Amino acid sequence: MSIYHESTSMHFQEITLLIKNIKRSLEFYQEILGLQVIEQFQNKTVLSANRKDPLIILLEDRNAIPLGITLGLYHFALLLPDRGSLAHVIKQLIDKRYPITGASDHGVSEAIYLDDPDGNGIEIYKDRLESEWPLEHGKMTMFTKPMDIESVMKELPQTPYLNISEQTIMGHLHFHVGNLKDAEEFYSKALGFQVVLNYMKSALFISDQGYHHHLGLNIWNGDAPLNGEKQVGLKSYVLVVPKENYPAFTRRLQDHRVTILVDEHYKYLLDPLEQRIIIRVL
Repeated sequence: MSIYHESTSMHFQEITLLIKNIKRSLEFYQEILGLQVIEQFQNKTVLSANRKDPLIILLEDRNAIPLGITLGLYHFALLLPDRGSLAHVIKQLIDKRYPITGASDHGVSEAIYLDDPDGNGIEIYKDRLESEWPLEHGKMTMFTKPMDIESVMKELPQTPYLNISEQTIMGHLHFHVGNLKDAEEFYSKALGFQVVLNYMKSALFISDQGYHHHLGLNIWNGDAPLNGEKQVGLKSYVLVVPKENYPAFTRRLQDHRVTILVDEHYKYLLDPLEQRIIIRVL
């Protein structure tokens, strides 16, 4: 596992997506990406990479409003353990003739981009070694250049693609927000992530413990409306808070008048996008 996704760092784990058709979604998530169904109920399906830990929860609503231009999820990002695993996914998508929307080298990582059948954005990436991360004026930076796909594919494993790597985890999330200052106030100052990079005054990248980013925030959708409660998209996500940092975490929330809510299963917050942040203390 990445050192930035252990119990010593704040990071995200599983997410919950509202989708319109579970059969269509499983044809993508299970049959193409190779995630495993570990639980299935009437309208809820739990997907895992390692057959035990939830990674993506799909909630089916045949009457859900289709995804439009809204604030909310830009993409969720699945982090793979190595370049060979990325090559394997690329080859699988080629074989299944599933379209991608981009393939980029960000200096800190190499990534492909695609949408699920409902239009939810997905990044699938692998990190470079921290010693290879680019610097600008002594600080880590990121950029966007075309991925050297030929170089990546030289590391393609000889084994057939059966499932996505069992070491796949939720690497980061990226949201469309209405205002970067307000977003920084909540996600950085209240939750406790640190600003790593301000990109062209239109996006913030924030993280814990020096990662390139656990969360991206951008204003590229302008003053679009919030993703609706009954609309396809991200509805909740799990935030891991290290046990030793939890007292300071709750004090910051109190200082910023953010209320911790409780239901019968867990504690949670509502973020400025009206998405649930489920708190998991480890």
